[in-house]
This record gives sequence, C-alpha cells and structure tokens, in this order.
Amino acid sequence: MTTPPSCVYVTHLVTPKYGSTEEECEDAVAVLPGCSHDDMLRGPLTAGVCDGATESALAKDWARLLSRAAAEFAMDRPDLLAGGPAFEEFAASAVAQWDPWLAQYTKARVEEGRPLKWYEHTKLTEGAYATLLTVRVDPVPDASRAPDTDIEASEPAWHWRAAALGDSCLFQLHENRLVEAFPVRSAEEFGTVPDLFGSRNHDAALLARRTRFAEGRCGPGDRLFLMTDALAAWFLSTPDQDGAVRQLLDFSGPSDLGGFREWLDGLRERRQLRNDDVAVVRIDFEGR
Repeated sequence: MTTPPSCVYVTHLVTPKYGSTEEECEDAVAVLPGCSHDDMLRGPLTAGVCDGATESALAKDWARLLSRAAAEFAMDRPDLLAGGPAFEEFAASAVAQWDPWLAQYTKARVEEGRPLKWYEHTKLTEGAYATLLTVRVDPVPDASRAPDTDIEASEPAWHWRAAALGDSCLFQLHENRLVEAFPVRSAEEFGTVPDLFGSRNHDAALLARRTRFAEGRCGPGDRLFLMTDALAAWFLSTPDQDGAVRQLLDFSGPSDLGGFREWLDGLRERRQLRNDDVAVVRIDFEGR
C-alpha cells in the first residue's frame, strides 16, 4: 500500500495503578476523530488528556467529561489553543456541563437505591479536579510553510498546538530523540500539587491565565507522545532516554494493552515508576 503524502496514525492506552480496576482509573483520554489505530488520518486531529485528582470526589468522571469537551472544542475552534477569549469560552462551557451531569448522576443513584450520603454531598460541593492537556494537529499546506522551518519544502509537514494546565506532558521526538517537552522540561519540575482545572471554577479568566500554550512543527518520522504525570516523570528522569523510547515504541495499538500493563508493573516493582494511573497518546507522522 502506498503511503499518502500526508499521513498520521494515532493510538492511546489508559491503565489504572497497580491494585485498582479499570473503573477506578482516574486518567482519561479523548481523541477525535474516533478511529482505529491503523487508520490513516489526513485532516485535523485533536486530543484531550486528563489526570483526575484523587482527593476530589468523582475525579474520574470529571476527567472523562473534561477530556472529551477539550477534544471537541479544539476540533471546532482551533483558536482555543492560542489562549485568550477562546480558551476562556471553552473553560466556561466545560464547567457548565458539570452540574447537569451531576444531576443525572444523583438521579441514577436514587433509582439504583444508592442515594448520595451526607458526606458525599459535602465533598461534591467542593467540585472535582483534574489536570488538562489539549493538543490539535493540522497538516500544513505547501504554500503556508514558514521559511524558517527545518522541514524540506518538498516534504509534508504538520503544525501542532497545545494547552496545558497541570503536569500532563507533550513530548516531540525527531529521529526518536527528544526535541521538545511541554509544559514540564525536567523531572525536577514535577511537584505534588500541580495546577488543576476545577469543575466548579467559574473564573474562566483565571483558568486561562494559569494555562500554558505552545506550538511546533513535525515532519515525516516525527512522533508526539502525550502522557500523564507518572509516565512523563519516568521518561524525563530515566538515564537511558534512547532505551526508554525503544520501550515505548513496543506499544502501538489497543492489542498491546496487556503487555503495556506488565511493562508498567515491572517499572513499579523496580521503583522506577510511581504507582499511579497512566494514560499515553502516541501520534506518528509519516509521508514521502
């Protein structure tokens, strides 16, 4: 099969910490368009990656809602990833979805004979929290290629934009070497209290000010990895980054989830990886 001039493949894997079930996993990923990992994509691609904060109630549900809202908004409004009013509009719209969702959840609990306890109501008034990484990738038409890019004019190219609130990270690889890390650039930068997106935070301007934005270019053979904090911290701290890349490249589709979990458990047993939920999105750029 001939590879088209501009082609992207995307896959993602999400797995809970050791000792937890999939239903308990508080990391979430949404990718648009929804497709198989071996489908060739030629148009825009968006992804939302969230890490729910365990100390807040219904963090996994907020992470799922927020990641989906981010991917959908970025697909409809590319200017979301430039910051400013568009990001504020997104933040307000995402928060506005929480109370209707919570009303449905509360109703379902009553119908199941499991109404919310008083202490659950108390916790829910504080809201749910999650980090957020949003990415959009667009193919670059020949005529719009910037003259200062190091990608040859005859090659296909892609433009990525990203927004990050918290410590879920984007890594760009060129020839399987790390060339860009966002928003965290070193393992020492990871803290215990990252910035979080609250389900009841109606101060959209504040959320926008705390969010960081970045953009870049990719050519054939480049890759983007989007990771939640535990895996990102391992990747930045490992003394053998070439070896780390080779290990990550072993997992290229949903059928690899079992092997991915075993590999993560091995890192945890060797105390190289913190025992936390893990989400990763892999985007491969190919062309001729």
